[in-house]
Amino acid sequence: MLWFWILLRIILSPIMYIVWRPQNSGMKHVPKKGPALLVGNHLSFADHFFGPLPLMRPIFFIGKADYFTGKGIKGLISKAFMTGVGVVPVDRTGGSAAEAALQTGLRILNEGKLLGIYPEGTRAPDNRLYRGKTGAARLALKSRVPVIPMAMINTFELMPPGQTYPRLGVRPGVRFGEPLDFSRYYGSEEDHEVLRKITDEIMQAIQELSGQEYVDRYAADVKAELAGKEPRPSEDDD
Repeated sequence: MLWFWILLRIILSPIMYIVWRPQNSGMKHVPKKGPALLVGNHLSFADHFFGPLPLMRPIFFIGKADYFTGKGIKGLISKAFMTGVGVVPVDRTGGSAAEAALQTGLRILNEGKLLGIYPEGTRAPDNRLYRGKTGAARLALKSRVPVIPMAMINTFELMPPGQTYPRLGVRPGVRFGEPLDFSRYYGSEEDHEVLRKITDEIMQAIQELSGQEYVDRYAADVKAELAGKEPRPSEDDD
């Protein structure tokens, strides 16, 4: 990933600032060293670029191992790109996807890195904020690292679903909020009521930063309905 981050910083960063003039704020809330959990909304593929842009440290994200196992030239390109934007594959050999993601996230944080996670679990189908899954809360309690809300701004308009290239004339950006304190809940990472309270507090903090309309439904369920499919049971929530 280091090579891509350097490329982003040296080559792409000036271009992105000149062309889109991103509106960024709150970078002082992200620690300059040591681990932290960045919890944000997920509006667009462009989030992976404009979220880390104003920071002097890379952000790592958890992703499906499928992105890294493709064959041929296409598979190599996918693996190189996902690695470049900080996506770390989830090792599911030890159990469910939820547990595998938790262990992968803890490993990244134990290495002193910044871990980005989207509590909604998937990109939103529109420009609204959806109900968060409790995996981020479990990770916050088990890791006991600073939890920083991160709100992506205008990235849905910049690159909505189906849009191949980012649009011009849109000013995207990211807002980082003050760290959230969940120390009062330490030791309760298996208490579902506590996990739901923390998750709702995280989503409220994101909403206050982003100004989005909140929808008390899972984004994956809404996307399934729009596609005419039955929602799939979540491994990560109630």
